[in-house]
Amino acid sequence: MRQILFILIFWLPMAVHAQFSYDLQGHRGARGLMPENTIPAMIKALDLGVTTLELDLAVTKDGIVIVSHEPWMNGIICLKPDGTSIDKDDYSHNIYQMSYQEVLAYDCGFKPHPGFPQQVKFHTRKPSLQDLFQEVEKYVADHKLVPPNYNIEIKSLPDGDGVYHPAPPDFSDLVYALLHELLEWDRVTIQSFDFRVLQYFHKTYPDVRLAMLVENAGKFEVQLKELGFKPAIYSPYYPALTAESVAILHEKGLKVIPWTVNSTEAMEKLLDMGVDGIITDYPNLAPKK
Repeated sequence: MRQILFILIFWLPMAVHAQFSYDLQGHRGARGLMPENTIPAMIKALDLGVTTLELDLAVTKDGIVIVSHEPWMNGIICLKPDGTSIDKDDYSHNIYQMSYQEVLAYDCGFKPHPGFPQQVKFHTRKPSLQDLFQEVEKYVADHKLVPPNYNIEIKSLPDGDGVYHPAPPDFSDLVYALLHELLEWDRVTIQSFDFRVLQYFHKTYPDVRLAMLVENAGKFEVQLKELGFKPAIYSPYYPALTAESVAILHEKGLKVIPWTVNSTEAMEKLLDMGVDGIITDYPNLAPKK
């Protein structure tokens, strides 16, 4: 792993130490430029000056927390251990039913991604959360960078409980225990579309900063009522967001950090609305404001 990282970092530009007046978050690291949710993607995001690394979690059957957007090996980005393709609708390569060693046998970096033609392609695998933290924190120390924050998504659905992931209390407790060992909590946000996760964290670990992920920014009043408490961050898909809704959310004491904004024009428009941050696949396109 270290040899691969050395080669990749050699290819990348030196850290630019860009300064942003808003929270620039690298979505799955820098998905537009590197294979998503990999250590090199996080390093690339750091080199582009992000303030926060955004990533997703899954769990293996032996209880290892790994960095993955899906709880299965996604055929769009992953290859089987023998190098053959996985059908895009094949969900049988279930991470929750695999050991961590079995997960490491899959390649999730070499297959071209149709949605991100600029991605650098190379052989890599889904890392454990612990390994990712260790490599990122070492890189930050070695290059004298400002330590990043981490926006960590716990991905779960009611239909997936016990099948593709632990139920929210068990999933949340596992993640909390690991993060408590590895990081200072003032550098961590827990985010989720699954309000059960947020509600459990709010009740059990009330000091943890929480972000509610939602699809439709036009329904924030209903969404907040459904959640049942005021989170630190409201994080919607950006198209329906307006300057008026941003102002109302700020009045309620919430920060607003939309996702996934992939053009400079859209980022500038949102920043003019007053959002507090941007989540993007392309941190290289972020305006220097």
